[in-house]
Amino acid sequence: MAIEVSSSAFEPGDAIPQKYTGKGRDISPPLIWEGLPDKTKEIALICDDPDAPTPDPWVHWVVYKIPADVMGFREGSPQGEVLEGKNDFGTLGYGGPMPPRAHGLHHYYFKVYALDAELEVAAGLTKEQLLEAIEGHVLDEGELVGTYERK
Repeated sequence: MAIEVSSSAFEPGDAIPQKYTGKGRDISPPLIWEGLPDKTKEIALICDDPDAPTPDPWVHWVVYKIPADVMGFREGSPQGEVLEGKNDFGTLGYGGPMPPRAHGLHHYYFKVYALDAELEVAAGLTKEQLLEAIEGHVLDEGELVGTYERK
């Protein structure tokens, strides 16, 4: 069974409010996840945009070392003892949607991974480094997709 990921800020497939974008306050939206497998030891989260005009999806957020009893994040930076990785803006933490003007509608995938082990990793991992670290440890995953278009 897939993990259910939701937000009180937008419905699946709907527009992400400007407040959570590079045009707004550029803070992360509130997220909730439910349905983690019983054997979950840790959680990881990646947000990326496959519609970006780049060879790979543009990475907006990498978060890991999330304790298994955390069931979401309030608006803004994640709370608690978690690590944030490097996004494609070249910074640590969240970088909100900011597609090129008139590039059309972009889709932002907030992916949550339930892991069967606690990761032994440092802060500042890229998406690729995190995916390599969690390989073979993913019990289940789920995603929430939001959209944004910069006109």
